[in-house]
Amino acid sequence: MNSFLLPLIIIVSAPSGSGKSTLVNKLVAVVPDLDFSISYTTRAPRGLEQNGKQYHFISRVEFEQMIAADEFLEYARVFSRDGDYYGTAKVFLREAEQKNHDLLLDIDVQGAKQIKQKLPSAVSIFVLPPNRKTLELRLRSRGEDSDTVIQRRLDAATREIENYDRYDYILINDRIEDSCEKLCAIVLSERHSRSEMPASEEFRKFQVLADSCRLANVREKVQPILASFSVPAPSARS
Repeated sequence: MNSFLLPLIIIVSAPSGSGKSTLVNKLVAVVPDLDFSISYTTRAPRGLEQNGKQYHFISRVEFEQMIAADEFLEYARVFSRDGDYYGTAKVFLREAEQKNHDLLLDIDVQGAKQIKQKLPSAVSIFVLPPNRKTLELRLRSRGEDSDTVIQRRLDAATREIENYDRYDYILINDRIEDSCEKLCAIVLSERHSRSEMPASEEFRKFQVLADSCRLANVREKVQPILASFSVPAPSARS
C-alpha cells in the first residue's frame, strides 16, 4: 500500500495522434498502484478495439441515463452538438480511494477543465507533438481515417493546443522512450511530494526530470510548435 495521504489524480491530455495512448500504456505498466480510468463513449469501436479495454462502448440512451444519474466526473460531446459523448465515471475515483491507489485520467481539454474545477489538486499533463507536420504524418500512418477526418483532427488539435498553458506540465513527445521516462518521473515526483516519506536520492532525480517539464520551464521550447499550428503564444501566466 502506498504511503501518500490522498489519491493523486493525474490528467493526461493530447491531440489525437500525439502518442498519448502509447505513453499512458507504458506508464500504467511501469508505475505500481496506479489505476486507469477507462472512459465511456457512444462512438463505435475502431479496428481491434474491445469493450472495457480502450473504452466502455455504450449507447447514447445509456450515456444520457448516466448523465441524469450524476455518474460522471466529466463528460462532453466531441466535434459538434450531435457528436459522440465521452465521459469519466465517478466509480473509478471511488475504487481508487478504497484501494489507496492513484488514478490516471486520459481525457481531452474539455474534460480536464471540468476535473480541475471539481478537483483543483489534480495534476495535469499536456502531450504535444513536435510540430504539425509530424502529427499529420502520424495520423496518416494509422490508416484509419479519410482525408476529411484527418483534417478535422488537425483542426481540433489546433484548438486543443491553444489550451496548453492551462496545464501543470508539458510533455513534447519527440522520442517515445524519453517521453515515457519523463511522464513516469512526473507521476512519481508528485506522488512522493505528497507522501510523508523523507526525500531520497531517487526522488531528487525524479524531481529534476519532472521539473524540466513544468509549464514555466518549457515555454521557449513550445513556441516553434505553436507556430507550426499557427497558434499565437499566450502571455505568460503567473
